[in-house]
Amino acid sequence: MAEEPGKILLPDGTVASEEEETTTERGKDRSWEEGQYIPVIIKRSDEVRRHPDDSLEHAIDDGLEQLKRPAVSLFLSAIAAGLTVGFSAMAVAIVTQAVAPLESTLLTRIATAVVYPLGFVLCVMSGAQLYTEHTATAVYPLLDRQATFKMLLRLWVIVIAGNLFGAAASASLLTMTETVIQAKAGYVAIGHHLVEFDAFSLIVSALLAGWLMALGAWLVISTRIGFSQMVSIYVVTFLIGLGGLHHSIAGSAEMFTALFISDEFTLRQTMRFIGLALFGNLIGGSLFVGVLNYAHIRKTQPASEESSIKTEDS
Repeated sequence: MAEEPGKILLPDGTVASEEEETTTERGKDRSWEEGQYIPVIIKRSDEVRRHPDDSLEHAIDDGLEQLKRPAVSLFLSAIAAGLTVGFSAMAVAIVTQAVAPLESTLLTRIATAVVYPLGFVLCVMSGAQLYTEHTATAVYPLLDRQATFKMLLRLWVIVIAGNLFGAAASASLLTMTETVIQAKAGYVAIGHHLVEFDAFSLIVSALLAGWLMALGAWLVISTRIGFSQMVSIYVVTFLIGLGGLHHSIAGSAEMFTALFISDEFTLRQTMRFIGLALFGNLIGGSLFVGVLNYAHIRKTQPASEESSIKTEDS
């Protein structure tokens, strides 16, 4: 008798049917186990970063979402961001005061640069809306003709107002807790660094800071969620701190604290710094990151498509 392929022979030489297999104890157990399992689809992500085309599309979608966000929601999120970056002001003031006796500019720069990113990491990872993130991100939908300049201006005004309100509130809290923090000398030293430069130098410094912050926002979009994003934020803000560059919102928290805690500064000096820093940050983020990123990525897309068509034709 020829043995049928794929069949199981019983001890008596007969072929076991599928019905008989399922009646065994193991067959019954297997059927019960299969009934208990819930199928799950696991998505695997091997990419450390997105392709530039994908990053741009994601940035456009994210910017469009924020442009359409209700004003109250946007304003409250911006206040939270202004409050949170105040922790950077506190950390920098403490470290500045601590290393001051060493009288080393290099050591002061490095020490403050190490702690300067802390408030930014908390702010960005929590999803709060920071003005310098939107100098580029909110521009992408406008460049892609999916939004209007009026929508962009609305976003900037709301976020700036919320950030400054939060920064002032944070400065008030830091001033009220000065007996605990004890960093007055640090706040004063930072305040002098913010107001001692001429307008041109301050704008260019803010331009570089805005460039770095917008680049950081791009890196956050381009990398995987989690540690990579934290590193991206830390690196760009570390460079801002190391260079002593001027960030409009973190600088506002520092400037407001110096104004509230010492009589060496005036409201006019504070408003001058904020205005020039906002302008410099805007130019750096919008032009050097927003426009350039959009232009070079969109410019390569038609070329890539044309190359693909030629390859298929050949």
